[in-house]
Amino acid sequence: MSGTVLTPDICIIGAGSGGLSVAAAAAAFGVEVVLIEKGLMGGDCLNYGCVPSKSLIAAAHQAHTMRSDKGLGVAPADPVLDFAKTQAHLRSVIAAIAPHDSVERFEGLGVTVLQSRARFVDAETVEAGGTRIRARRFVIATGSSPAVPPIPGLEESGFLTNETIFDLTERPDHLIIIGGGPIGIELAQAYRRLGAAVTVVEAQKALSREDEEAASLVLSALREEGVVLHEGAKVVRVEGEAGAPVVVIEREGGVQDRISGSHLLVAVGRSPNIADLGLEAAGIDFERSGIRVDPDLRTANRRVYAIGDVAGGLQFTHAANYHAGLVVRAILFRLPVRNRPHLVPRVTYCDPELAHVGLSEAEAREVHGDGVKVLRAELGENDRARAEGVGRGFVKLLTDRRGRILGATIVGESAGELIALWSLAVSRRLKVSAIAGLVLPYPTLSETGKRAAVSYYSGSLENPWLRGLVRFLRIFG
Repeated sequence: MSGTVLTPDICIIGAGSGGLSVAAAAAAFGVEVVLIEKGLMGGDCLNYGCVPSKSLIAAAHQAHTMRSDKGLGVAPADPVLDFAKTQAHLRSVIAAIAPHDSVERFEGLGVTVLQSRARFVDAETVEAGGTRIRARRFVIATGSSPAVPPIPGLEESGFLTNETIFDLTERPDHLIIIGGGPIGIELAQAYRRLGAAVTVVEAQKALSREDEEAASLVLSALREEGVVLHEGAKVVRVEGEAGAPVVVIEREGGVQDRISGSHLLVAVGRSPNIADLGLEAAGIDFERSGIRVDPDLRTANRRVYAIGDVAGGLQFTHAANYHAGLVVRAILFRLPVRNRPHLVPRVTYCDPELAHVGLSEAEAREVHGDGVKVLRAELGENDRARAEGVGRGFVKLLTDRRGRILGATIVGESAGELIALWSLAVSRRLKVSAIAGLVLPYPTLSETGKRAAVSYYSGSLENPWLRGLVRFLRIFG
């Protein structure tokens, strides 16, 4: 195809979740699409992120369940761990999903797939492997890569990232993790449950973005399981080599400690993949955090959109899919769209899980001041949780003075599943009355959220009949 010029309606750079979603949707409407990918189809989520990590977490959860005594009359037992089989499970899950993201599938949908690097040569043209593409619209969906901090000695240590840790053939004896965000915390608990010693080093507070009380509950659970967590500890340097890294940390006051391990994982965040895209030639503004976009996800070059991690905002697969839906509506149907990040839920897949959607309490008070109400219900007071011995956690809701739901935080069993209802509530601007009047099956964990919603009324009712009704709903609703 050397010297070929293509003139599709849409050219997409990057075949991760966002790029693939745009390509599939556009092709379904008969739109001519060129999709360019230099690496693996499916991007980070399929190959190095969500899919392998959740497969590993599932194995770790099974091992922990066998060891646990919840007082149900079933004696705990030590699991027989086979790390090679765990890795085989991980690979089989990726292999089962891969055909859905494959070149063959997308070519079958009518998409022209170019497996090459892409680079803008001017404001209207991208070059990929000798082919030039002049599209009506471009979508940059190149994702992000693990950020690597400039720590002395790190490059010589043979460190791992999420792109390499799932290639291990043997379980680490002692895994040191630099970074206490969601990736670091999830993998810390998983490897600990699979029998590794685990130490996490975080310069500030672990899970610092989350509700402080909810994060504290998660971190307490990790410590109880034997994860060593150093917060407020700066990594000064890394010594040793692959197979024997030594991490030197410095605490407040200048006190230094040395941590020796068998493997070192760097999980300090992610950097947008913007290098070598020729953004300057295309007149696209960018910064260290990613490509600058307007609320409609357009760049400074109005032909070009940027979605997903590379757009410098939320770094979730479902956020990229959300962005993809917005740009499809904008490009195909010329509808006005607006990115609303607070509508995107997030989940940290630990045990207990931690999920959030909407505004945080600080954000809510900044907008609504003293009109914010905080509603809460304990998971331990839920009948299903009592029956299953999973009572650790709570639901916390934020509303404005009129009862409109602004945000929700859930920590506990199945929080990632339970947050779905509250994602709907936030996106549709529902009031607590809609949830309080909802009929839910009994007994289910979801009743905890309804209990929190009903509590909106309990402190301000003067009518004795209504007080009785609220009491009835809290007990039997």
